[in-house]
Amino acid sequence: MYSFSIQHGIELTVDGGWGVDALLGEQTRIHADLDIAVQHKDSSQIRALLEARGYIDVYRADSSDFNFVLGDNQGHHIDLHTYTFDAVGNHIYGIPYPLESLTGTGSVSGHPVKCVSPEWMVKFHTGYQFDEGDYHDVKALCQHFKIKMPLEYEEFERGLFQQELS
Repeated sequence: MYSFSIQHGIELTVDGGWGVDALLGEQTRIHADLDIAVQHKDSSQIRALLEARGYIDVYRADSSDFNFVLGDNQGHHIDLHTYTFDAVGNHIYGIPYPLESLTGTGSVSGHPVKCVSPEWMVKFHTGYQFDEGDYHDVKALCQHFKIKMPLEYEEFERGLFQQELS
């Protein structure tokens, strides 16, 4: 996908579970989809390129012009998150990525990719009801990059420890 974007002049940033694994430099778990962040101006081109490869819209309750999923008949899903910044880097449309969040680098299968930065990846995993996968990702990022574990994850970890003692 990354070479596909370079070939067509589309700058993409890997987000989500694959973004975590890119930052860590290895696949740590199975992923249901590939989350990518792209400039909104490129969303029509990406949609056309993927549709030419058999991808179609996958309806979700949160689908919008700037957040949508395309899938193929083999069960592959690409979750597109689009954004627009003005000339000075202020977010003006789409998923509200801070400009500095799109500065990470990592690798997938040995290929370098742009991804959400480690600090922002951890921040993006807070403020909602997370699951075991989120916990796994945040713990791995915090350990690998020496980032302080967010409070809600520390509390979750204490709860897991207490369950193990019971």
